[in-house]
Amino acid sequence: MDRLTRLLAAEPVRVTAVLRLPLIALICVLVWVWEVDHWLPEVYIVVLGVWAVAAVLWLVLVTRRPVLPRWADWASTGIDVLVVVVLCLVSGGATEALLPVFFLLPIAVAFQDRPLLTALLGVGTAAAYLAVWIVYSKRDDSVGLPNVVYTQFGFLLWSAVAMTALCVVLVRRQARVITLQDVRRQLVSEAMQADERHNREVAEHLHDGPLQTLLAARLDLDEARERVDDPALEAAYTALQQTAAALRSTVTELHPQVLAQLGLTPAVRELVRQFEARGEHVVDADLEEVGKPDSQQLLYRAARELLTNIGKHAGASTVRVTLSRVHDRIVLTVADDGCGFDPAVVDRYVADGHIGLGSLLARFDAMGGSMEVRSTPGQGTTVIATSPPEGELSPREQTQSRIDSA
Repeated sequence: MDRLTRLLAAEPVRVTAVLRLPLIALICVLVWVWEVDHWLPEVYIVVLGVWAVAAVLWLVLVTRRPVLPRWADWASTGIDVLVVVVLCLVSGGATEALLPVFFLLPIAVAFQDRPLLTALLGVGTAAAYLAVWIVYSKRDDSVGLPNVVYTQFGFLLWSAVAMTALCVVLVRRQARVITLQDVRRQLVSEAMQADERHNREVAEHLHDGPLQTLLAARLDLDEARERVDDPALEAAYTALQQTAAALRSTVTELHPQVLAQLGLTPAVRELVRQFEARGEHVVDADLEEVGKPDSQQLLYRAARELLTNIGKHAGASTVRVTLSRVHDRIVLTVADDGCGFDPAVVDRYVADGHIGLGSLLARFDAMGGSMEVRSTPGQGTTVIATSPPEGELSPREQTQSRIDSA
């Protein structure tokens, strides 16, 4: 089961954990207003109290952990059924008030997105309901086993079937959503690869064509300058130098050789060096060796776009760039002490055609990564870009990482 599936599976557990608390509160209120004699009142109070405390602790646990063990869904609901049965068995007339709780349990089970489990717990709930009535009829001859019990038992079985059918529908819809996400991720990946191939072809054309022509013309002009002292030749030579430098910069932006040959960390390090060379910012860089991850093009674009935005808009004096591997993901963080902005305006910028940051957000989301923008006007900006799951470092990259960190 991949991480996305496990994250989706944890959501129903959180839903039932939240729904469990008001259910316990209702049971407490119901028993309090229902004036009855208990068989084992002390045991009843202890069981109800332990259940309430455990429910609160469970809610805190499932809220803080993004991924839960596979047994969390069926175990939590199974315990609910068991506790309600115990409460019924240790109580007297209060059982009459507690019996409707059995009708609520199959609904909670349906959130588990596991049809077979939903069917088993639903049928088990119906069986537990019937068992409680049988116990009462045996212990108290005056209670008996009314015919309505069989009708209610049938309703519980129907609820189990209905919740199982609902669960099947939810599972199928979830599968379609995951399939669409996979297709979207593949399309974005193919689009980025096509974009990269186009950039490489354009860069090679510029390097082998116009740039070489400019360099040859500059060489001829340099020879002419040695023979003739003419200000016009000097101006033309300077213009050729500037044009060649700009063309080299364009070729590098279209297809950075350092990224293709050495990997993401040296490429980001070169970006930081060029950014700091402009003399407008102090850059604190902490770049861990991460090899050549599959998403290096995406992360490199993010670093370049974020540094460009800082240079154009942030008005910052200090910039911090970090690159690290956290488990199976690569995390790039770019922070500045500039003017900041309201992250909510990003969507409006996209609508107005300013798609730089908005495009990055969409790409990371489509590829299974994430980009978090933390910013407040006047208090700087921090952007945390997290890659999709990556493979482990190769032995050669692990060795290089140890050398770089030494």
